[in-house]
Amino acid sequence: MNTIKRKQILSRLRDNNPHPETELNFSSPFELLVAVTLSAQATDVSVNKATDKLFPIANTPEAIYALGVEGLKNYIKTIGLYNSKANNVIKACKMLIDLHNSEVPENREALVALPGVGRKTANVVLNTAFGWPTIAVDTHIFRVSNRTKLAMGKNVDEVEQKLLKVVPAEFKVDVHHWLILHGRYTCVARKPRCGSCLIEDLCEFKEKTEYEN
Repeated sequence: MNTIKRKQILSRLRDNNPHPETELNFSSPFELLVAVTLSAQATDVSVNKATDKLFPIANTPEAIYALGVEGLKNYIKTIGLYNSKANNVIKACKMLIDLHNSEVPENREALVALPGVGRKTANVVLNTAFGWPTIAVDTHIFRVSNRTKLAMGKNVDEVEQKLLKVVPAEFKVDVHHWLILHGRYTCVARKPRCGSCLIEDLCEFKEKTEYEN
């Protein structure tokens, strides 16, 4: 895919959604960190159902740490992998209290040092909480980038590096949100909804469908 076509795609996505936001509910960097940690291999809807009950009760490192692993499990047991996630969140809360004055660090190395926080989670937090031009590549973004030929790669790391290279600076802060939403609702995994896609004519996917609903 050439540079002109990439810019047309991103411009069209921006025009359609000038101020994209995550679908996770949060009101602070810490709430976002917890929500993204819980969202691994889970839907945003399931995470929101849990955190909508959790955060009014505990939304600081001290408050969640005070719940303990078993107490936290009661709030997140409807989410996949809740046992390991509860352990990781409690350990991360302790590290935030002890090492970062209970604040979420605006630093990639410090973030990935937290239990349960990998590069993707760190990228989401840096982008969504702090406005960094990072691009967190999940399964949706990996699929959309490869399928459209916007940025091709064999794994999420390759796609991330390609996107960072080919996406113009003016789009970098928001491209993560545009692509994830596009993959979630239009360029879906099993049968993309090409007939209702606003970039269908620019996309280089060869097996386009006529599905529109």
